[in-house]
Amino acid sequence: MKGLKKLALASAIAAAPFAAQAELRALDDGAMGNVTGQAGVTIELETKVDVGEFRYVDEGSFAVSGIHIGGGNLVTDADGNITGVDGLLDDLKIDIDVEADGDAVIHVGNVNGQVPIDFTVGIESASLRAQGVSAANATDSNSTLLASNIGIVGNLAQLDIRVDTETDHLITDVAFNITNMDMDVDFLGVNIRGMQVMGANFFEEVAENGQPTTAAGLFAAAQITISKATGTGSANGDALQIEVPQFATDINVAATEIGGTSIGTIQLDNLVISQTTMKVYGHE
Repeated sequence: MKGLKKLALASAIAAAPFAAQAELRALDDGAMGNVTGQAGVTIELETKVDVGEFRYVDEGSFAVSGIHIGGGNLVTDADGNITGVDGLLDDLKIDIDVEADGDAVIHVGNVNGQVPIDFTVGIESASLRAQGVSAANATDSNSTLLASNIGIVGNLAQLDIRVDTETDHLITDVAFNITNMDMDVDFLGVNIRGMQVMGANFFEEVAENGQPTTAAGLFAAAQITISKATGTGSANGDALQIEVPQFATDINVAATEIGGTSIGTIQLDNLVISQTTMKVYGHE
């Protein structure tokens, strides 16, 4: 809600020179009705994001290096290591409304009215480091390379976000898929190739039609509710609560490589995660 207030303030400042030269008149009830009945704000967006490194620091640190978010294809060097993405995350249209009951509603769609929205994510590496160690001075003895060359290509079919004023809940409805994901799990010597995260009817529709033909086959869907919880073991009794009533998906891994050779395909048919509640808080 602070972002909306800043937007209103910026608009007021921008309009000030024009108001100073105009005749000021009180609005009658009809005019006020037209003002309050307006439809909200729409933002059209295209972007590409590159982050050198994200670090979570406790005593030691967890670092994710070389994060690239956009569209198109992954970019690799001569050795096959991910260095970026070659396209934009584009055709995004974000509709923002505040409804009569005070709820804030955000809908992410496509500018041309079609779905899904394609996305590409590349991550160069993720590692654990001892206290005071940076990427520049990391060695095998004070750092563990967890994973590298993480490439994710997929589609976003739905993203709706609501801040509910009655319950103080942040409610997110999302539908997405991952059409291809590759990853090297370096500290275990395992490589994942051609991983797909699809809808719960994916395998069934592929068997019947050779390809998924419905949203239930194409997209995994979930509702996620985030709120403040009480009565936990945290220091002040508060915690961040995350609820997932149900998440259903089919997962296919084309190849799992150990020692440079695939040991076969792994499939999870109709994986359902339900009635899940997670509470997160700090500890000493």
